[in-house]
Amino acid sequence: MDLQTSKIELVKEILNIENPSLIQRVYDLLKSEKEEVGFHLTEVEKKEIQIGLEQLDKGMRVPAREFLKKFS
Repeated sequence: MDLQTSKIELVKEILNIENPSLIQRVYDLLKSEKEEVGFHLTEVEKKEIQIGLEQLDKGMRVPAREFLKKFS
C-alpha cells in the first residue's frame, strides 16, 4: 500500500471512531509525534553551529566550491 492510500485508510478509520477519549488519544499522539519530528540537535551539534556562525560573523569564510572539493 502506498503512502497516499495509507493516509486515506487512516482517515477512514479515524472518522469511524465513536469513542471521544480514543479520538483525544489519537489527536494527542499525532500532535506529540509532529512536535518530536522537528529538528533536534545534540548539544555538540548546537555548539558546532554556534562556532560556525561566530566564524562567519568574523569573516572567516570559504567559497562553497572550495569546501565541496574537500568532500569529493
